[in-house]
Amino acid sequence: MNMGHSEPDRSSFKTTEPTLEPGLQPSVAPMHILVVDDEPSSRQHCVEVAVLCGMKAHAASSAEEALELMEQLPVDVLITDLKLPQAGGLDLLKRVRDMHPQVAVVVLTQYGTINSAVEAMRLGAVDYVTKPFRVEEMQTRLERVVRDIELDRENRLLREQLRTRPGFGGLIGASQKMQRVYKLTERVSQHNYPVLILGESGTGKELVARSIHFNGPRRDKPFVPVDCSALVPTLIESELFGYVKGAFTGALHSKQGLLEAAEGGTLFFDEIGDMPVDLQSKLLRVLQEREVKPVGATERRPINVRVIAATNRDLETAIRNGTFRQDLYFRLNVVQIKLPPLRERRNDIPLLVTAFLERYSDEQESTRTISEEAMRRLMAYDWPGNVRELENAIERGVALGSGPVVHVGDLPSNLVYPSTDRVPDKEEVLPLEEMERRAILRTLRETGGDKLAAARLLGIGKTTLYRKLKQYQIKQNVQ
Repeated sequence: MNMGHSEPDRSSFKTTEPTLEPGLQPSVAPMHILVVDDEPSSRQHCVEVAVLCGMKAHAASSAEEALELMEQLPVDVLITDLKLPQAGGLDLLKRVRDMHPQVAVVVLTQYGTINSAVEAMRLGAVDYVTKPFRVEEMQTRLERVVRDIELDRENRLLREQLRTRPGFGGLIGASQKMQRVYKLTERVSQHNYPVLILGESGTGKELVARSIHFNGPRRDKPFVPVDCSALVPTLIESELFGYVKGAFTGALHSKQGLLEAAEGGTLFFDEIGDMPVDLQSKLLRVLQEREVKPVGATERRPINVRVIAATNRDLETAIRNGTFRQDLYFRLNVVQIKLPPLRERRNDIPLLVTAFLERYSDEQESTRTISEEAMRRLMAYDWPGNVRELENAIERGVALGSGPVVHVGDLPSNLVYPSTDRVPDKEEVLPLEEMERRAILRTLRETGGDKLAAARLLGIGKTTLYRKLKQYQIKQNVQ
């Protein structure tokens, strides 16, 4: 990394694009950071670290210039030295808090002036770094700030979505089974005891967990999901509990664990049944004592988090098989919410389809609708992937459909060609007329009932197709 100390050319240094190499990778678009420091070398170092973190960097040498830039740029993070010409860093912090309260502020301070940094934190700064700083230290601080901003934005977006979606907390369905889920979810959301959510994959277990969190007293604190099935076994402990610098090879700095990151909020253990048995005992101790010990640390730290767990496994069978601890099961299973599979609440399918059509229709066009035949196929299917599979089917139908109506031919192949219309096995011999009838039916479904298009695909004239339809007694409105 270039650590040069020359004054940058301000005509070309207003903005520095991220290189997207090591460091934090932005999930959607890079965040904007503004560095305010009258020392060119310090300013340049901060910009270079920000670029390493995947951020889009801007620079200013005074508070006045910084405020002017903030009127023109969508700044997410501000790094400011406390010693600035004319208006100082604390004055800049106060004005930013008043004018741009959404901006996260990190202050730079010299050794011997920690009192000023403490005052800055009291005024709303999220962190401070002492000069001269090491690149690794600044990078770690910025990554943490960015992670906190992204988590806060996600939580605010989810709260808005949960307020506007039908059903309770974003859940969709009017069946009696879902009504029971709504009542239980609403009741437990007002308390802090652990909840265990059971259900097949794709039934919406995480959405229930989010509903409990965002409708409860912890709604303004973090909601941190942990996919136990996706964590690398050798890294699960350090991810959950964190670690201190030097705890193991490669631990160049301390890292906060997910349990501490969820402080005051909710930690959601998705697929808890996949957690290794040896780690289950450590998690049980954390839940009982409400303390966490980072890897390599000598002291425990108190935590205040609500725990919600979910799984598609039969935990009672896992207990008998020795793959899940019974004491952890009792600790998590204070309140149990069981989500029904979609095949057990088919009457909710039209509501879900309507919601998904609205979600995936182009904003420039009116909301898509679905043909009667396509809806019949959706109602008849067993949905082994549950609501997630239905959502994917509708998203595909909207993406592939060319008109305002989603037809059978726009749906996934397992819905277009159900088992009753499958191609015969090699051993199965069908009369030629039956094979022709099935070919016509399948083609009409693929074309959404467009007979002219079907005739072209079949290689026959439209008149011949109409004659075949009459011969095989196929209804004229097939879709």
